[in-house]
Amino acid sequence: MSIIKKQNFFAQKFVVIEEQKSTSMPQLNQPADTIHSVVQTQLVSLLTGSNAHQSFDEAVRGLPTELRGVKPDKLPYSIWQLVDHIRIAQWDILEFSRNADHQSPPWPDGYWAKEVAPPNEDAWQQALDQIRQDRSDFVELLNDPQRDLYAPFAHSDGQNLLREALLIADHTAYHVGEIIIIRRLLGAWKK
Repeated sequence: MSIIKKQNFFAQKFVVIEEQKSTSMPQLNQPADTIHSVVQTQLVSLLTGSNAHQSFDEAVRGLPTELRGVKPDKLPYSIWQLVDHIRIAQWDILEFSRNADHQSPPWPDGYWAKEVAPPNEDAWQQALDQIRQDRSDFVELLNDPQRDLYAPFAHSDGQNLLREALLIADHTAYHVGEIIIIRRLLGAWKK
């Protein structure tokens, strides 16, 4: 079978599969603005939902105060350090995406809290609030009609808003999994 015939075969199969799915997914013959809108909606869902995994908010909900700074045996970090790392990395990605003059913290020291536990309840709550606010601000960027998901940022090495949205989602999901594992090790995860 030639490459063109294979591509047509798979394209036809894709259309059949797409027709069987929800109408929220784009069809191959849809205008670019419709596809863009669907991609945009899916990115927002990826950042704010819990599609195939637990959300950040679910992972930290109900965590006992005394466990925030516990570093289980043979693990290099506590839940506090993971939460603060998520906060810093997401903030950095947000600022890089909207501010050409943004300077990222030094890697790796600028991305990880040295303290194993939050200094107090206010620091914990401020970290959670900033994660939620920065996520909301990034969603605003995605929904801004003046922003192109696919165009490289003028100040970048080819990064674009789509890549940065996927980076936030991927990075956060990875560390949410670690938070849940630590909670399981500490006996503080739902059964």
